[in-house]
Amino acid sequence: MENKYKVMGRLALFTTAFIWGTSFVVLKNMLDCMGVFWVLAIRFTISALLLALFAGKQLKRMPKSLVKASVVMGLCLGVAYIVQTFGLKYTTPGKNAFLTTTYCVLVPFLSWLVYKRRPQLSHVVAGILCISGIGFVSLSGADGGVNIGDVLTLISGIFYAIQIIMMERNLIEGDALGVTVIQFVSGAALCWIFALIFEEPPTAVPASAWFNILYLSVMCTGVCFYLQALGMQYTPATTTAVIMCFEAVFGALCSLIFYHEEITAKLLFGFALIFISVIVSETNPKFLRLKKEAA
Repeated sequence: MENKYKVMGRLALFTTAFIWGTSFVVLKNMLDCMGVFWVLAIRFTISALLLALFAGKQLKRMPKSLVKASVVMGLCLGVAYIVQTFGLKYTTPGKNAFLTTTYCVLVPFLSWLVYKRRPQLSHVVAGILCISGIGFVSLSGADGGVNIGDVLTLISGIFYAIQIIMMERNLIEGDALGVTVIQFVSGAALCWIFALIFEEPPTAVPASAWFNILYLSVMCTGVCFYLQALGMQYTPATTTAVIMCFEAVFGALCSLIFYHEEITAKLLFGFALIFISVIVSETNPKFLRLKKEAA
């Protein structure tokens, strides 16, 4: 029975990683018929309403301090999504997927600034690998220059890392769903304000685009949130981190198949370095821990 739950947990996490991986191509196609702010405003709103159906008790018992912190976290999340989506507008889904995962490497260093917790040797090694991978990915274009979309995607990683650090500091056990709803509401409010000010309302939106919006809102947010929570109940944290890294792999594969992204040797090598850096940062391999102890 225990093995059954282990398999179920890992399957739930792999499913989450796969669905999130598909979201990059779906979102890329959405940007052809709808502005960034409108896409995100609608997505956050539907997601918030969906999760609110199951978060009534948590929302009622949340202390005001946690509500305020959740609003700030939601604004950080909203900015991260906005910057990342604008980055996706100017780069490929595969590059956007891999460059986004660099937030995993940034978290330990930002925690050092906030909590004064010195990064481990594995984090330093991961940082070096990640920077090297970013160089190969960002300089792999036809002109050999840095793409503005790649830069925006990397900036979004900073806001994702800040949001994760705040979650670690403020999240109270049992309130994850309520906190997530408030974050989505805050992100939706931010995107609605920007959409109404800076973008024209979308017109003549095809039915397929509305289907994509529902897919992003329901599957990539509501369902994935549940599957991730379910999987983490039966899966160790280090294993969870490694499995979730496959979001970038699935994103690159979907970009290759459906977006016909050209995968060069330089780009593939950069992807590999970033993928390895995230695994090293999240798992802290034993040989690196031994080196640290010896030092």
